[in-house]
Amino acid sequence: MQTDCSAGQLDFLGFLGRRVEAAFDGGRQTSDAGLLLLREVAERTGLLRRFADCFTDYRRPDLIEHTVSELVSQRVLAQVQGYEDLNDHDTLRDDPLLALASGKRDLVGAERVRQRDRGHALAGKSTLNRWERTPAEATAASRYHKIVYDGAAISRVFVDHFLEAHATPPTRIVLDLDATDDPLHGQQEGRFFHGYYRQYCYLPLYVFCGEFLLWAELRRSDIDASAGSVEALEALVGRIRTRWPDVEIWIRADSGFAREAIMKWCEDQGVEYVLGLARNRRLVRAIGRELAQVRKEAQRTGEKARCFKDLRYRTKKSWSRSRRVVAKAEQLGDKSNPRFVVTSLAASAYPAPELYERLYCARGDMENRIKEQQLGMFADRTSTATMRGNQLRLWIASLAYTLAQALRRIGLRGTSLATAQVSTIRVRLLKLSGLVRISVRRIRIALASAFPLQEDFAQALRNLTEIPSPVA
Repeated sequence: MQTDCSAGQLDFLGFLGRRVEAAFDGGRQTSDAGLLLLREVAERTGLLRRFADCFTDYRRPDLIEHTVSELVSQRVLAQVQGYEDLNDHDTLRDDPLLALASGKRDLVGAERVRQRDRGHALAGKSTLNRWERTPAEATAASRYHKIVYDGAAISRVFVDHFLEAHATPPTRIVLDLDATDDPLHGQQEGRFFHGYYRQYCYLPLYVFCGEFLLWAELRRSDIDASAGSVEALEALVGRIRTRWPDVEIWIRADSGFAREAIMKWCEDQGVEYVLGLARNRRLVRAIGRELAQVRKEAQRTGEKARCFKDLRYRTKKSWSRSRRVVAKAEQLGDKSNPRFVVTSLAASAYPAPELYERLYCARGDMENRIKEQQLGMFADRTSTATMRGNQLRLWIASLAYTLAQALRRIGLRGTSLATAQVSTIRVRLLKLSGLVRISVRRIRIALASAFPLQEDFAQALRNLTEIPSPVA
């Protein structure tokens, strides 16, 4: 039977003789009250402000309604909350809490110039799209695209955040390098079919130090996995040593980075390296006795067996010198599994088993960080037409990850989410409903009383207050 209902009303199954109905008419409410915590992180660390400083705005100042800082904050904060699609912002622009976190003075859009924009505090998808797609050569004379980014300055934001996160310089840091596939589903600039990944994709280069993301470079996939690594290391190591001249720096990566140019650069610069090395017949022959030994041991015990051997090795053409190689001879059931690592570290200080199992294998944690970046923060949402625009999207995702990682590292210390993935933090902590009340003297958010992680939320705020308040 047809029920009498207003437009937009949602009718559900009844309950004990009562109608169950809903409508999106709650007014100034938010489903993302976790923005309060993200705002604390952003304001106290200055992350979003620094990112915004990397742009040159050629728009007429008297016509600007959304500053670069506000656009950056809106875009990054929404991405942390799970809104990677620009279309979402045509609705999100009415969220008063997102407006507050983005630094808008007019939280409800009452002072917008055009009548059709009033009531919408934030930018819509079209404004954000123009910002993301501004070409490098744009000037004040350009018609629509007038906000140009400085890529070198943006890259420095991440390493500077890493440096400032340490009260005292560490004795040693390990930089993990890796490349991964970023699938493409359109006709984006630079698309290439990669035979290994069996799809059209980009091949971004990442550098992490622990949980800190230091480098995110979008690249075509018709290149060697290590392409651009020396340039990235020059930029990172140079900036790190300027601040920490005595820090010991190691790099770690898989066999795709065991290249003469990288190893020689490290040797010249006093940087240690631990790199996977692709097997070949010469290397396998060199550990033939050890492979036979572990095969017999595995047959005898029915368990996997392994042993290690130190080698001096040099390629016939590509390497300029012989280098230390650690070989692992391993038998897994009926399968032989030889593995090799090339390193600059001395055998006297780092014996083969320790170097392989404790140092090299630890790079596996970087895979978790890349998953957080790619899947949790939508770094693979590179669907604009140009490489430049997609590089900006990669940096937006990288900043979103860095913001969430700072919340986890500082705010969630000692809570049940201290080691949670960023996607878990979003679902469990940040997706929280709240009723926003705005008056002349106060902005009050009434949070859901039935929220299970109330104490963790409060503890996160207490932890964040340890960061000095920004200078007004």
